[in-house]
Amino acid sequence: MKQLLPYLFILGAIITWGAYVPTIHAGQLGFNPKGPFRAFLFVGVAYCVMGLLIPGIVIFAAKQEPATFASQGIKMSTLAGIFGATGALCVVFALTTGGKPAWVAPLIFAGAPIMNVFVSLKWHPPSQPTQWPFYLGMVMAAVGAGLVLYYKPS
Repeated sequence: MKQLLPYLFILGAIITWGAYVPTIHAGQLGFNPKGPFRAFLFVGVAYCVMGLLIPGIVIFAAKQEPATFASQGIKMSTLAGIFGATGALCVVFALTTGGKPAWVAPLIFAGAPIMNVFVSLKWHPPSQPTQWPFYLGMVMAAVGAGLVLYYKPS
């Protein structure tokens, strides 16, 4: 079961992040008049609740981690939060400036893993030269997004 657990959480991230763009779009449309920034406000409320409640329970109540906070961890984690929140805000702006969930999401969710590769390679350079199938996989991800966009249902 322990070996299965990471895959269950990966599946959870795929499902929830995959549902994010259509859900935030539906949230915008749920306000009268349409309210992209009111919708994003409640995304922020949800992040606050989840981001404070769950770690608070794990760290302070369940004592699964020590309640010590090093400056490097604080800085990099805050930067990660800024990236995450900025990405979510970019989704809102993409949708409010004419983007449709059917093509905004595929571009983001194909492009983000490619960006992740570049950042990860910069921060953690491989000890051996990268083989060509690695780069082929990145090209295939981009081509896959293009195919999804080209053949998306109308």
